[in-house]
Amino acid sequence: MKNFLCDFRFLLLLAAAAFIYIQVRLFATQSQYADRLADAIESENQCTSQLRSLIDQISLQQGQIETMKEQKEQLEQECGQLKALVQELERKGVERLINKEQVPVAAVVIMACNRADYLERTIKSVLKYQNSVATKFPLFVSQDGSDPGVKDKALSYDQLTYMQHLDYKPVQPERPGELIAYYKIANHYKWALDGLFYKHKFSRVIILEDDMEIAPDFFDYFEAAADLLDKDKSIMAVSSWNDNGQKQFVHDPEALYRSDFFPGLGWMLTRSTWDELSPKWPKAYWDDWLRLQENHKGRQFLRPEVCRTYNFGEHGSSLGQFFKQYLEPIKLNDVPVDWKSMDLSYLMEDKYLKHFAEIVKKAKPVHGADLVLKAHNMAGDVRIQYNNQRDFERIANEFGIFQEWKDGIPRTAYKGVVVFRHQNPQRIFLVGPGSLKQLGVDDS
Repeated sequence: MKNFLCDFRFLLLLAAAAFIYIQVRLFATQSQYADRLADAIESENQCTSQLRSLIDQISLQQGQIETMKEQKEQLEQECGQLKALVQELERKGVERLINKEQVPVAAVVIMACNRADYLERTIKSVLKYQNSVATKFPLFVSQDGSDPGVKDKALSYDQLTYMQHLDYKPVQPERPGELIAYYKIANHYKWALDGLFYKHKFSRVIILEDDMEIAPDFFDYFEAAADLLDKDKSIMAVSSWNDNGQKQFVHDPEALYRSDFFPGLGWMLTRSTWDELSPKWPKAYWDDWLRLQENHKGRQFLRPEVCRTYNFGEHGSSLGQFFKQYLEPIKLNDVPVDWKSMDLSYLMEDKYLKHFAEIVKKAKPVHGADLVLKAHNMAGDVRIQYNNQRDFERIANEFGIFQEWKDGIPRTAYKGVVVFRHQNPQRIFLVGPGSLKQLGVDDS
């Protein structure tokens, strides 16, 4: 019995020891879990704090975005209002001009970009003679781009209407190394002429550039020529420019010629001609494009012997090309001409061929070498034959006139004949291989 009790106590001791051991282990495990739980709670608190901070940042940014959206909407609204105001002012300005009793002869547009000083000089020159005929020749300045100096200068004149062409599309030249400026210029011309002909409904437009001065009789000349332009559809445009208009090559301020070569540099065209040109207007080099026979289609251009515009733009897109030799010496007419009283019907297609042929026929033929010397020693007009472009360039170089050709036509030529003064008033006629036949002149 004693042994049984002893064994039972021993078992109780073992059981108690096991129980105590288990409780200690449970306590240790609970302590570890408690520590982990505390760490988890702390991590959760940190995540919650970071999440709240992130939410606050997002809310702040959303607020800024909303503010920016409101500012954008406000700016768009203001831009819309300004655009509408400009259009309304432009419309009223044009209506004011058109609604006068005097129907405009032609709108005059000065094409500008980023040369404010040049533009000011041009505007002053135009206004000097335009004020007295403003109803006949309403004045516009069309700016390509957003140069602030040009815009401010144009808007400082109440006598003109300002137009602005903004095109931010990137220009892709068709050939490597091409100047982007020529693409922008062509695009600007189309935009401006479309606006003047189709939006403002002018029947004729005179195009000037922002580096030109005009002669005192500039507007009288174009008014007289406008009637010819309307009547004779073989005249594509009227120009105020003579490429060989340097002082030493001109004499008669009343002399006008037809030419197969487009002169440009101060020229007038009609809406019907623009209807034809606008849909196929080139991406660049618009002036040389007009000189292609496929575009002028045998039509001709009127030009004066003595220029009615002077180009002072030594610095520009053409980088001063030919300026010193050909542009700077140009003679700008300063002799009063009563164009209103002059009979210009000799310039009509059905009369001019015979008129010009008679002048060429009377000129004395000169052949061989030392042509300048021979011409100098002769009295009266002189006729010199050239055989091809190379031969023409050689002779032109001897006299100092333009040697350039475009699409088989020398500058200023009519039926292959280039005329200029040599010893005032002596005229030199450089006659092409087929010119006399075209003129109907018997050289036998």
